[in-house]
Amino acid sequence: MSVTPLQTLPIEQLRRRWSTKWRHYGDDVLPLFVAETDFAPAPAVTAALHQAVELGDTGYTPPDPGVATAYAAFAERRFGWTVDPARVRTTCDVMMGVVEILRAVTRPGDRVVVTPPVYPPFFECVPEAGAVVERVPLLDTGTSWQLDLAGIEAALAGGARAVLLCNPHNPTGTVHSRESLAALADLAARFDAVVVSDEIHAPLTNVGARFTPFLDASPVAARVGYAVTSASKAFNLAGLKCALMVTADDATASVVRGLPAEVEWRTGLFGAIGAVAAFSAESDAWLDAQLAALDVNRRLLAQLLDAHVPGARYRVPDAGFLAWVDLSALGWGDNPAVKILRDARVALHFGPQFGEEGRGHVRINFGCAPDILQDAVERIGHLARA
Repeated sequence: MSVTPLQTLPIEQLRRRWSTKWRHYGDDVLPLFVAETDFAPAPAVTAALHQAVELGDTGYTPPDPGVATAYAAFAERRFGWTVDPARVRTTCDVMMGVVEILRAVTRPGDRVVVTPPVYPPFFECVPEAGAVVERVPLLDTGTSWQLDLAGIEAALAGGARAVLLCNPHNPTGTVHSRESLAALADLAARFDAVVVSDEIHAPLTNVGARFTPFLDASPVAARVGYAVTSASKAFNLAGLKCALMVTADDATASVVRGLPAEVEWRTGLFGAIGAVAAFSAESDAWLDAQLAALDVNRRLLAQLLDAHVPGARYRVPDAGFLAWVDLSALGWGDNPAVKILRDARVALHFGPQFGEEGRGHVRINFGCAPDILQDAVERIGHLARA
């Protein structure tokens, strides 16, 4: 059955928002940088938050706000993954969950593998946990990106104690295969290491791709892994502050249960209320409509770049609303987003912040109206022809 794509809000309304996307730059800039979307909230989320405000329900988050149960039902419906709510704990946001888990499973100075180009906070949260980043870049096959399992094996054999996985991968939109995830789990088990999987973009996996939760990739993955996720990217709830730390084994569950109580106290009440509504079956149709809209935009972006910026190299992503675009051929230096912001008044995410592999690249947020996306790419195209 076809799904009608979700409509974005008018730009005049968006510019009234107080979030980073719409306040970081002036009104002459089209903001396609930070990972916020321009859709109206899911109705169930809006209703739940309205009720909370009307009740003055703005206090502390209770020990069991219902997020674990709601997520378990969501995971079963959307991923075919059985999650035990008793093995789920909440915290403020995904990166906080990652830091606290890494702090619990590594010792100061231990090395943690990251796979650039990757979400910039990965390079910050590892040292925040007291560990050291070890880079093992993704392999570029020419048609896709893959985990460099041989490189990860060498890092683990050399003493790295953990792998910080991005699944699906930001910024490339790669949905890692079950086979590669199972192989990664086997490597972690062989070298007595762990895998911490950031799965915040999982609900945004496109039709035609299949997301595999790391903990569900194999029995070994269930033993060696931790997943951290949130409704914040799929439902645009980042400001409400609620993330989930998920485990699938008694030993790993014990580690998460052993985290300080303050880790869970940091969960925002509005975040928990919003997450319960987002993960409910009532929001499934809204999520499907958003996926349909993003599918239109990810393909539209390919057409627009081909027409207006023919030197750009872009692979349509399998998940999310973020596009990883190589502009090296245009000769705009290591960080082309600087020139694009200055001369075209379009804000894109700086490629080098994702690692050395990001030189010459930009990340484009296409979770916006098609006309905004077209305007942005046409502005960039004018620069390319200048």
